[in-house]
Amino acid sequence: MKIIVLAKQVPDTRNVGKDAMKDDGTINRAALPAIFNPEDLNALEQALRLKERYPGTTVTILTMGPGRAAEIIREGLYRGADDGYLLTDRAFAGADTLATSYALSMAIRKIGDFDLIIGGRQAIDGDTAQVGPQVAEKLGLTQITYAEEILDINDGKITVKRSITGGIEVVEGMIPIVITVNGSAAPCRPRNARLIQKYKRALGGQEKAELEKDGASLPYPELYEKYPYLNITEWSVADINGDVKQCGLSGSPTKVKTIENIVFQAKESKTLTGSDADVEELIVELLANHTIG
Repeated sequence: MKIIVLAKQVPDTRNVGKDAMKDDGTINRAALPAIFNPEDLNALEQALRLKERYPGTTVTILTMGPGRAAEIIREGLYRGADDGYLLTDRAFAGADTLATSYALSMAIRKIGDFDLIIGGRQAIDGDTAQVGPQVAEKLGLTQITYAEEILDINDGKITVKRSITGGIEVVEGMIPIVITVNGSAAPCRPRNARLIQKYKRALGGQEKAELEKDGASLPYPELYEKYPYLNITEWSVADINGDVKQCGLSGSPTKVKTIENIVFQAKESKTLTGSDADVEELIVELLANHTIG
């Protein structure tokens, strides 16, 4: 099988400061430490388990972001992925879920040969859970969301255990298919020491350009000719035959109106019991300030 894992480099939301957002409502990624989106790691683990179970399976990481997002591909390679593609172009900047799913779907069309597309349920910088389903719709594929575990693949059918309100259910779907995975699924395995040694010098074209721009010589340049797998493939809008108007800010109907930094004070918190009176008081308060209703 051929599996594509959708992954994203996201700001570490545990370290959000006053400079986290720009005036135009987009994230100031340069001011925040970047990490592998947690639920995408859960998705990667499901893909790697399938690779172990079905010999000949390959796992490809697909991500979109600036040059430094190549780190996500390296992290995937360290854990057992086979290769990766980085969508990087100024035209991709500021994309909402609609523009992001468009770019990813166009890249998947260019990759062409795949059986499964697996991604995390949602990214911690947006919490929308929209990109996976939107990619499925743009590609005309069936989708299974809220997956906890991929149980079996047989005769062109995939069996998945998924979480629903109040319990779990087991469903089947025909491949090719898009699957989004919950954070409660099995955690991703750690890096493999042998694979770190193999891929630690893997670089994308932008990373190489930035090294040269900073006056640093490319370490061991002969390696990139001798070992092609160290060259991370980067695609621009033109490379995926994309429409610039549907990418980045120009292709994003979602706009951020205002941004507020809210700091809770101890005096603003209260402790409630499970009594009917406390619950009723809370509901009345939430209705009064229009939090609900």
